[in-house]
Amino acid sequence: MFSGNILRDAIISAAHNLANNRKPVDDLNVFPVPDGDTGTNMSMTMANAVRELEKYSDETAGKIASVNASALLRGARGNSGVITSLLFRGFAKGIGSEETVTAQNLAAAFELGVESAYKAVMKPTEGTILTVARVASEKARAACDAGKDALGVFEDAISGAKEALAETPELLPMLKKAGVVDAGGQGFVIILEGMLSVFRDGVVITSDSAQDSADTDSEDEGSARNAAGEFETEITFTYCTEFIVKRDPECEKQPSELRAYLETIGDCVVVVDDDEIIKVHVHTDHPGNAFENGLTFGSLTNMKVENMRDQHERAKHDAKNAKKAPVKTADLSQKIEPVEITKPIGFVSVCAGDGIAALFKDLGVDTIVSGGQTMNPSTDNILRAIESTPAETVYVLPNNKNIIMAAEQAIPISSRKVIVLHTRTIPQGIAAMLNFDESVDTEANAIAMQKAAEKIATGQVTFAARDSDFDGHKIKEGEIMAMTGGKISFVDTDLEKATLKLIKSMLKRDSEFVTVIYGQDVTDSQAAKLEGQLNEKFGSKVEFTFVSGGQPVYYYIISVE
Repeated sequence: MFSGNILRDAIISAAHNLANNRKPVDDLNVFPVPDGDTGTNMSMTMANAVRELEKYSDETAGKIASVNASALLRGARGNSGVITSLLFRGFAKGIGSEETVTAQNLAAAFELGVESAYKAVMKPTEGTILTVARVASEKARAACDAGKDALGVFEDAISGAKEALAETPELLPMLKKAGVVDAGGQGFVIILEGMLSVFRDGVVITSDSAQDSADTDSEDEGSARNAAGEFETEITFTYCTEFIVKRDPECEKQPSELRAYLETIGDCVVVVDDDEIIKVHVHTDHPGNAFENGLTFGSLTNMKVENMRDQHERAKHDAKNAKKAPVKTADLSQKIEPVEITKPIGFVSVCAGDGIAALFKDLGVDTIVSGGQTMNPSTDNILRAIESTPAETVYVLPNNKNIIMAAEQAIPISSRKVIVLHTRTIPQGIAAMLNFDESVDTEANAIAMQKAAEKIATGQVTFAARDSDFDGHKIKEGEIMAMTGGKISFVDTDLEKATLKLIKSMLKRDSEFVTVIYGQDVTDSQAAKLEGQLNEKFGSKVEFTFVSGGQPVYYYIISVE
């Protein structure tokens, strides 16, 4: 058995072990684009837990597991960080309120962690961290059933994780071709090894101070899927009803029963729960009935009912004066204090580069979260931006596929209604904002904005961060990579030629507008020269607009309409 103090030390040791090995994990990424990367995202996620756990001593194992899960949720960065947080969220459920970690609750912790992570991923891919965690869970259960103690269960779980990690290249051809194992799976094994150092040897792995400094400095740089992240379709019920149930410990009813009832009286049902609360959102014509049923699960708090048709009328009236300058999110050490709601609709956008931030400001975005490809913001960063936006409903534009999951984790813990649009690039985010219509309701806007984003063809020109043999392309570090739709189109050694070739390949017969956003490593004169060449070749048919975005990583971001 392991006490709460031992579990706390084990998690801190795991975070340090991962921080010390962050770069080797990053280097396992087969995609050569400069990125926040798996090791960095997982490490910064775990670091958030360390800051919280260091405040506790002589607590139960259940309390430590719960504090850890909450901190990881808020600190989750990138898909790998979110999955790590979900593994530990399930882990906390397995430990429950127990004083110590035992063989039995440890096996359950692994199982519930895997269940939580698999449910959160729309299309689980085997050969990733999910596989590694699942096999670890299976080995833990077998060890428990065989009568081993908690240490034996954990040791067998690590053995299973390592076996599964070694097999990941057989499950994912791109890993086998690159000759590496899965980065997320490797990160998970490193986490388990850090915990084992305490469980078995009583040794807390210390952190490399230089590495910690690097992580700290970078902090400020600029599925069964979670049901709350699904877009709502059309209004068929009048009242948007929200409340939180403080769960009655003696109530044996399950949240799924509340969800089932709500679906009989309304739509757009969201029921998110943990051990203490159930957060509810439903559109219904009978909010009183929703409250009545909620009371059978415990006491109610944070009750809110809004007439969505009236809200729509207010939106038309207030939207003219709704714009305000974007502000950066608060420091993570500060308590989140939601600002007063003064309008119905607000916007949060993730982006990097002063020019791009100014562009989103001009389009009506309230709050900018600094981040993107090289620095994925955490769930906490995004939550703070949401809470500092003075609106009842907040649209979030992640503008990066690796930020969408972290944004969605903010939905159940926000005091606002949050709609996360699945914008994967900056041009998609811009297109979404351009298609916001203040005269229609939030659900219709969500659909229209998402559709508009998906119609935009995005091209990107960047450099290779590492040697790679990826998707049929032999790539050397430093070479110019031209990408469309997030996939590598070709590799070149000349930036200007590569950009011209990429834009030419993206133009279709019906293309009318091309926007080129140039980054911090492109001079105004270079951009002007490129614009002149494009106008000379295609100017009679296509209108080109150049914008100084100031973004890192990408020399050019291109959208074609």
